[in-house]
Amino acid sequence: MSGRPVEQTTVHTRLLKCPLEIEHSRAWWQNSRTADDASEAAGIDAVHRAFEERWFGARSLPRVEVLVANFRVRFDAIPDALTVLSRWRNTSVSTRALICHWHLQFADPLYRDFTGGFLVDRRHDGIATLRRDTVTNWITQQTAERWTMATRSKFASRLLACATESGLLKGNRDPRSLQLPNVPDDALSYVIHLLREFEFEGTLLDNPYLRSVGLTGWELESRLRNLPSIQFQRQGDVLDVRWQFKSLADWGAAMTGSNTASASAEVA
Repeated sequence: MSGRPVEQTTVHTRLLKCPLEIEHSRAWWQNSRTADDASEAAGIDAVHRAFEERWFGARSLPRVEVLVANFRVRFDAIPDALTVLSRWRNTSVSTRALICHWHLQFADPLYRDFTGGFLVDRRHDGIATLRRDTVTNWITQQTAERWTMATRSKFASRLLACATESGLLKGNRDPRSLQLPNVPDDALSYVIHLLREFEFEGTLLDNPYLRSVGLTGWELESRLRNLPSIQFQRQGDVLDVRWQFKSLADWGAAMTGSNTASASAEVA
């Protein structure tokens, strides 16, 4: 075992209580890491500090408990990711949405399969639209009717809403249109370095995180060749990836100017 975090593989229902939550996620990045040490020293847990300091606005204490529990699973489970996000204050709206999308994929296998498998297959088959009942049927196939129809229908609504916020779908009524989000270079650099931090099913160039946003094959390779933080080359079937930075934390430190990152030409 490598000791690295592992993507969640057990299906659960947390998405029903906590969808993508882009702006609340941003509040967590900006407050939780800097507050942790002081809170622990004072014997104050993160939930009560977040509630008292209104990190999430005028949310009730029970709602804050739900948000904190989910954000810990999505972001704190990859410590270097939260360190980078806490310092990265100038993210664009599209980059924030993608970061939340990828971290939700990490923490939720059903959302990961939906966005990195089911939607990908529909695009590949030339199917340009999607209806909620189709998603409900897909959930039934994936979960063997472990939930009531009402729960499956709510799950379908949540999956559709999160995929829409992530830029993978367009429209709030049936039929929704499938689309692909714009992936800025900083977002691509983030997820490429993020994938080095945890165990996942697939490879660096073929995985549900990149597939979900349409980055596969020659298009992905073309984008990687233009990223300043890595050197990517292909010669036949041989791939050569050289990393300028040793870790996500070093990449983030260099990008935010927070300290001197250790650079190296590391071969993948």
